[in-house]
Parts: sequence; C-alpha cells; structure tokens
Amino acid sequence: MDTVDVPIISAHVPVYAHPGDAGADLVSTEQVRLEPGRRALVGTGVRIALPEGYVAFVVPRSGLAARHGITVVNAPGTVDAGYRGEIKVSLLNTDPDEAFDVAPGDRIAQLIVMPVPRVTFIPVETLPESVRGEGGFGSTGYTTGPSA
Repeated sequence: MDTVDVPIISAHVPVYAHPGDAGADLVSTEQVRLEPGRRALVGTGVRIALPEGYVAFVVPRSGLAARHGITVVNAPGTVDAGYRGEIKVSLLNTDPDEAFDVAPGDRIAQLIVMPVPRVTFIPVETLPESVRGEGGFGSTGYTTGPSA
C-alpha cells in the first residue's frame, strides 16, 4: 500500500486506532457542552498541507453516534488541498434529552485522506444509458411499511 506524506502542525497528530483503519482520529482542543439538539464548531488544532490531487474528509465516529447521538453536521466535511487553516469539526447532538460534554483530548471525528482526480465537465445533449437510469431516492426497493 502506498503512503502519502502530509505535513502537519498539531499538538495531537491524528492516529489510526487499528491497522487497516481508513480514518485517523481527530481530538478536541477545547471544552464544549453540546445541549440536546445543539451544534458547535470544535477546534482540533490540526493544520495540514495536502498534496495536489488529494482531499481529506472529516467524518463522524461511529461510537459517538451510536452511544450518544453525536454526529458531524456537514459529514463529510471537505478539506481541500489548498486549505491551510485549522480543521474544525461541526458537531451536532442529536439526542433529544441528554447533553454531551466534550473535553480537550476527546476523540471527536475521523480524518480520511483520499486521492481525487481532476475532472473536466463536458456539456452534452444526452447521457449514455445505464441500468439505473433516472432512479433516485427509494428506487432500489425501499419500503415504508409492511404493506408497501
């Protein structure tokens, strides 16, 4: 597997929890209380310089989502190769009853770095046919109940 060198400025360098993980953990640098239904922009202290042709995505941590209803509002958050500012995470507490406290050093999201090709959009009058065609939301058999 190829590795990509990414220059970083951070007191807490993102780490992969397990071999083969796609996402490296981002940690909070601040104390934040997320009341039910509220969101907050939480600092990570991480600044990176991605090489051209790469993007980083900030995604939710499944454990926080499953246990506490904490997610990333704009998931995935996109970090472009030219961005040099701090990566912040827009957290949302979806729990209707319980507040959630974030402390400095808490793992709050994951960072996934991926190659992205440069695309040339070519205007055409028609598109080639496909098996799916124009089928959109629910077109693969989603049902709303036992009688559907």
